[in-house]
Amino acid sequence: MAHDRTGETAFERAVFYSWSCRLDECCKYCYMSTLPREKRTDEKVRSFASILAETIITKHCGWDYGFLSGGVGVFSDEKLADLLKKTNEIMGERVWINFGVLSKEQLETFKPYIKGVVGTVEVLDPILHRKICPSKPLEPVGRMFEYAKELGVARGMTLIVGLGETLDDHKLLVEFIKKHGVSKIHLYGLNPQKGTAFEHAEPPAVEYQAEWIKRTRDAFPRIDIQAGIWLGRACYVSKLLEAGADSISKFPALKAFGKKEAKEIERQARIAGRKFRGTLTKLPRIDWDSEIEKLSFEKGLKDNIKKKLEIYIERMR
Repeated sequence: MAHDRTGETAFERAVFYSWSCRLDECCKYCYMSTLPREKRTDEKVRSFASILAETIITKHCGWDYGFLSGGVGVFSDEKLADLLKKTNEIMGERVWINFGVLSKEQLETFKPYIKGVVGTVEVLDPILHRKICPSKPLEPVGRMFEYAKELGVARGMTLIVGLGETLDDHKLLVEFIKKHGVSKIHLYGLNPQKGTAFEHAEPPAVEYQAEWIKRTRDAFPRIDIQAGIWLGRACYVSKLLEAGADSISKFPALKAFGKKEAKEIERQARIAGRKFRGTLTKLPRIDWDSEIEKLSFEKGLKDNIKKKLEIYIERMR
């Protein structure tokens, strides 16, 4: 396989600064579609200290940073730029963002701090997309990607399989990637949520998700592919890696750290002949407070990060 450039794999962590859905109509597979509008639009916003504490764990556990994500309008663009700057300092590199559809001006604001921008595509069949994601049309994502291309910002996307598409629809993915110059794709398998339109849907078999990955890898030997697995699908990892995935995402690493599922992911990587970079099972033996003190942040923020980090580390033990 042309994708196996290093013989390694890793866990990729997405970091969220808020959770809500302010769309007129939620995507049909999302648990938020089961909530009353007033509840799903009530933004659950994290403090900078909480977000940055998780980022420090991501860095020192050797996880890849998937993207920073959250609701539109939760923070001002200036605050988001500041959060990104602080994230860059911790990670030692720029990061991907998934903030929804952004204007060219917003992309210019974030450009100094980002590797690329992720568009939430989810499903490409136009009829299915209108039915499943009625308030998330693809045209604005395409415009954002054009702005990103003009600015020299990389483009990534998310895709969920198991929503009613077929393997014949893979040609739509190939066309989309070529049209927009997508260099990174997060390819998830549907995780049916209670109370949603997909509650009783059959989750896609590992072979089906793997075939989407294989066809994508065959069409684009250099594209970066993340395979989303969820908690109960650790046993999928070797097949997804063998199909062409670069890394694994969508695993609740903080809650499941060191547990049997985390150990299984590392074992599955070995089965696939990959060295697992970082750890999901062994806490680094470092002085966490000392690592925080190295940062250029103001004292009050560093003190609050220490408090949050202590809580997270205790949960992971």
